[in-house]
Amino acid sequence: MKLLTAFLLLVLAATFAKTMLFSFRAQSPDDYADTAGPAFSLKEHLSGSFASEGLIFGPKGKLSNSFVAEMVGEWDGDTGTLTEKFVYSNGREQNRKWFLKLGDDNTFTATADDIVGEARGVVSGSTVLIRYKIVLPPEAGGHTLDATDWLYLTQDGVIMNKSEMRKFGLKVAELIATMRPVQGDQSD
Repeated sequence: MKLLTAFLLLVLAATFAKTMLFSFRAQSPDDYADTAGPAFSLKEHLSGSFASEGLIFGPKGKLSNSFVAEMVGEWDGDTGTLTEKFVYSNGREQNRKWFLKLGDDNTFTATADDIVGEARGVVSGSTVLIRYKIVLPPEAGGHTLDATDWLYLTQDGVIMNKSEMRKFGLKVAELIATMRPVQGDQSD
């Protein structure tokens, strides 16, 4: 019995180490501080209109839903909003409005109606890291999940978004999306 317990603890420790050291969660803003390419500026790169397309994967890694979205970012000094209008492949529609506030040392906070407390973020090189707790709508279970979003700015101004959502430390969903500036947007 002691041998079985030791084996199970070893397997759990190895799984934990793999998850923390060799996965999405292993990234750090420091990893991207000196990235070549455009430096991410929230005020510049989250301003104007965007078209977004995304895929949502469930806990087993299978595609569970997709979406298209229209987004509009607006800034007044160090505060801004990002309004999002989603249409999901299952027919559901969702609106969210983020309220952003720039802080010191490339940090920022954000709030929205379905976010618990404040989201906290940091800009580093061509990336943005945001961590927050999100409450799913009742038709999606109403669960509160821990979310980690990474935004990656590409050379042509497209933003790639990869998100991971967890409950009790276990990954329950992943999201991959693009945010493309709408050509001809006059808000620049």
